Amino acid sequence: MKTIIYVLLLVFVTTVMKAQNNLNRSVGDIVSHEWDGKQLKVYASNSKLLIEFYTESIVRVRIVQDEFVKDFSYAVDLEPQVVQSKLTENRGFLELESSELRVFIQRNPVRLAFYDKEGRLLNEDDQSFGTSWIGEQVTTYKSLKPGEKFIGLGAKTGNLNRFGSGYVNWNTDNPHYENHSDPLYTSIPFYIGIHSGLAYGIFFDNSWRTQFNFGASNNRFSFFSADGGEMDYYFIAGPDVAKVVMNYAKLTGLMPMPPQWSLGYQQCRWSYTPDTEVLSVARTFRERNIPADVIYLDIDHMDQYKIFTWHPKNFSQPGKLLDELSRLNFKTTIIVDPGIKVEPGYFAYEDGLKRGMFALYPDGSPFTAQVWPGWCHFPDFTKAEARNWWGEQFRDYVNKGVTGFWNDMNEIATWGQLVPPMVTFDWEGRKTSYQEAKNMYGMQMARSTYEGTRKLLNGKRPFSLTRAGFAGMQRYTAVWTGDNQAHDDHMLLGVRLVNSLGLSGIAFAGYDAGGFGGNPSPGLYARWMSIASFSPFFRGHTSINTNLSEPWSYGEYVEDIVRNYISFRYSLMPYIYSTFRQSAINGLPVQRSLALDYADDERVFQPGFDNQYLFGPSLLVIPVRSEQQAAHAYLPSGQWYDLYTDRIFEGAADFWHPAGLNRLPVFVKSGSIIPLQSVVQFTAQKPSDTLEMHVYFGTEPTSFLWYNDDGATYDFEKGVYYQRQISFDPASRSIVLGAVEGSFKSRFNTIRFVLHGFQALMTKVQVNGNNQGLSEPRKTYLSTLAEDFPNRTTLQFDIKHSNNQINIHW
Repeated sequence: MKTIIYVLLLVFVTTVMKAQNNLNRSVGDIVSHEWDGKQLKVYASNSKLLIEFYTESIVRVRIVQDEFVKDFSYAVDLEPQVVQSKLTENRGFLELESSELRVFIQRNPVRLAFYDKEGRLLNEDDQSFGTSWIGEQVTTYKSLKPGEKFIGLGAKTGNLNRFGSGYVNWNTDNPHYENHSDPLYTSIPFYIGIHSGLAYGIFFDNSWRTQFNFGASNNRFSFFSADGGEMDYYFIAGPDVAKVVMNYAKLTGLMPMPPQWSLGYQQCRWSYTPDTEVLSVARTFRERNIPADVIYLDIDHMDQYKIFTWHPKNFSQPGKLLDELSRLNFKTTIIVDPGIKVEPGYFAYEDGLKRGMFALYPDGSPFTAQVWPGWCHFPDFTKAEARNWWGEQFRDYVNKGVTGFWNDMNEIATWGQLVPPMVTFDWEGRKTSYQEAKNMYGMQMARSTYEGTRKLLNGKRPFSLTRAGFAGMQRYTAVWTGDNQAHDDHMLLGVRLVNSLGLSGIAFAGYDAGGFGGNPSPGLYARWMSIASFSPFFRGHTSINTNLSEPWSYGEYVEDIVRNYISFRYSLMPYIYSTFRQSAINGLPVQRSLALDYADDERVFQPGFDNQYLFGPSLLVIPVRSEQQAAHAYLPSGQWYDLYTDRIFEGAADFWHPAGLNRLPVFVKSGSIIPLQSVVQFTAQKPSDTLEMHVYFGTEPTSFLWYNDDGATYDFEKGVYYQRQISFDPASRSIVLGAVEGSFKSRFNTIRFVLHGFQALMTKVQVNGNNQGLSEPRKTYLSTLAEDFPNRTTLQFDIKHSNNQINIHW
């Protein structure tokens, strides 16, 4: 009887303890702390905290219930810098500070608050909850500030301002997503908070399934949580959105300079097959004078969809095909899926199995699931040996001339879409389950592809594209937004997704122009292609069960519109390439949500205006639905020029603007400096020897860093580049071309200045003290789009190219 009572009592106590463990368990009160001049370790009654500055503006916060075991990150690329930080002990709190950021740690209970160097509150824990656990799920609750806005999280649907919404990070193959679908293909657990004229960022470095709630279903806090692992986040001080984005990019890494050909137009279809159809499409682009640089080979180029193989009949001579495409000046990008078909005699399967390259079940057998080839194993990209092995598999592709690599189906996508959570990954020798590895899988696949092909290309830059990924993937790959659909809502949603990716450290991003699924109307295709010509990654792509969707497939009128916009993108290449160079240096996006520069303007967050963006620093694009003939536009403060007519508009105002299919509304910021070249049919083609430097008059001094290199190799890292600062100062009535930096020779012998809005101010020009004649307006490279407006009023003059500083006064 006593035994039965004891057992019942034990069961009761165990049940109560489990129930208590599943209740909200907070961090507790400070018991003691240790400070070594770099790290502050706090011992609380229910937890431990570790707080450390990484830079003057970035501080890392780690919180665990037991012991710190994780100090390893695939996402973070920055080692802690030498920071002059100090700790002050007060009666009710500890204060840890750098020159830019102050962290207050309340003693009882432990709560964190972050202030800028001016003492202004940026962010603080919710006073009641702070950080706590429910079982293994860990959550940090933050108090909401009046009027606070939230932006970022990468490719998430919904509005620019994420207040009132909640999101999940769990990389998912979601081919029919809509305006409020979640989750999608990528996970970037980084957001920016904006209030009181200030901005801050929080990056939650946890690859488990995470949730972000910005006041959804409650009116007292925002929070972020993970199903497992540590509470490990980086707090990034502003004071503005652009500075937060640059600091986040410093933390998680910068985009490598892409090959210039990857910035041209790219044509794709699932699938062009056989090889004769691939060549036919390429030849048609050249015959119709529609610029293009890249053509894709989708899954049908393979033998039974087996990666690293060629279809024995439809692509029987791959070397010959790739040589012919090269003669047509097309680069080839080839799809790569992670699934390795289980088939005795198949070299990738046999070798991978023998070397132990695949993800495993806990009993040591390879995980197997179905995808395009049938039953497959999947490389464990969290294992260094497997990454090296994967990279080596591209040798044959590279030897045949492939330089672009398209990582797909890497969420992991399988039939059934439910990988068993017990599947085990190496995790750099630490071992973990699919629950922690899933969100990281696509990024590590893209990393393996990039690192392997860069090594094989012997000094040439590879192009890598991925569908799935995690924070930090910008170090290895461009990103596209997955399988969209051919309708107007998806066209506009794609713009917002790329805008948000730009705010989240991903400068090289785009969408399937024209829509992957379904058949766009001619008007939708024309509109989508005109918008996409002002996107960082520019690819037309459609599914196997759709109509043909090349620029000539929709009639002559649409073909002419599309040709004009693609051609204008190629004229813009000096501007685009220079902008990409800056992104590779400072992390600012190429496609820029207006929140980046105008976060204090409430109207840029309004639905209807939150699609608008800057392409580079100067061109403001107004996306418009295909059936609309007029756009409700909003221009932020300042003056703006209509790209097509030079009509000047005063900012901080909204208005209706004509938006015919052949005239996507685009405005130029006053003070802009935009270099244009003649239209070429592919990026490596030599343009004419005259570069046009378009300068738009403004009331504030501005500058632009014009950059060029060979577009293909890493010689620019050795100083083989061309760079010069171009400055405009209305007060001193001057334009200055700084002296050339770098040893790369310019492609241009003449620089033609095209001056917009200067007419009332200018009667004569002096170049280095010598009088320079002005010419009447003539046709410029802008006329690809603006030739229907003969009343454009500009001033022009030519100067001979010189590497020395050139001073222009009027």
